[in-house]
Amino acid sequence: MADKALTREQSPAPVQDVNRTSPHPADEDMPRVHFTRRHALAFGLFILSALAFLYFVVPKLTGLSDTWDRLNHGQPGWLAVAAVLEAFSFAGYVILFRTVFVRGDSQIDWPESYQITMAGLAATRLFAAAGAGGIALTAWALRRSGMPRRIVACRMVAFMALLYVVYGAALLVAGVGLRTGVFPGGGSFAITVIPAIFGGAVIAIALGISLIPSDLERRLLRAARGHRRLRLARFAARAASVPATLATGFRTAIDLVRARQPGLLGAPLWWAFDIAVLWACFHAFGANPPRTAVIVMAYYVGTLANARRRGLLAAATDGGALARAGGAGHGGRLRRYYTK
Repeated sequence: MADKALTREQSPAPVQDVNRTSPHPADEDMPRVHFTRRHALAFGLFILSALAFLYFVVPKLTGLSDTWDRLNHGQPGWLAVAAVLEAFSFAGYVILFRTVFVRGDSQIDWPESYQITMAGLAATRLFAAAGAGGIALTAWALRRSGMPRRIVACRMVAFMALLYVVYGAALLVAGVGLRTGVFPGGGSFAITVIPAIFGGAVIAIALGISLIPSDLERRLLRAARGHRRLRLARFAARAASVPATLATGFRTAIDLVRARQPGLLGAPLWWAFDIAVLWACFHAFGANPPRTAVIVMAYYVGTLANARRRGLLAAATDGGALARAGGAGHGGRLRRYYTK
């Protein structure tokens, strides 16, 4: 079947089919590597060294030794429940990925969707770059599947918007609810109202950006004709492509919501089951979990703090759920922060 080339005027709307072949396949080719016996031996030594480091050195690092001991004293049954809940969380992530990215004619099946999402999540956890590593890896995989660069950028923005609008809404609802007494548990101004303001501001900014015209770059280029400082005007027009792309992505997310795509439930499932892991780990370490709203707020505020710096255990257990639960035996700490 002959490929259809996208014109400049075509918008990457949610119903847009994806090109099967990239217009510049050579741009995304990875360098070819020929493995020899020497390379295989070096790789094996690297794996053994990494395992030895994780087993002998990591437990002796400051702060990790106590966490490792606490994990060893956790109840295996509840830890197994936590592992199952985390698997459901990952399933929600994969479902959302397919809802946003896999539409029309695509080469990405369920196994590929799983591999791309898991690789992206691993890159996000292992590289402390505010999630940029996972985004870059996911974008590269999508480009390799034949998706045009412009579509990748648009749908990546839509994916992140759908994922984190749940984050912002949870901060807003839980923060206001705890502060006003709608949800039991209470909490100080700094740990309820301020996160709520942050969540509301994120949603408002996203909605504001969605109002930016998608052809802003073209309009500025047209206005720059005949301008005295043509280079500066052209630079401003090209810089405008960033907010224009963001606006297109946000509008794509809004269109998906209006279409009532069932797969959008993957976003709240991703967060809900991950929070449930924290709840299960409280039980695993013999502590009565706080109120649901308190757990939700503590999870999101803790995740926001972890955005800057993630520990090794948090990198291995998604969002630091087990790392935070390592201190579940001291559940009173949460209650101390969330009391009137």
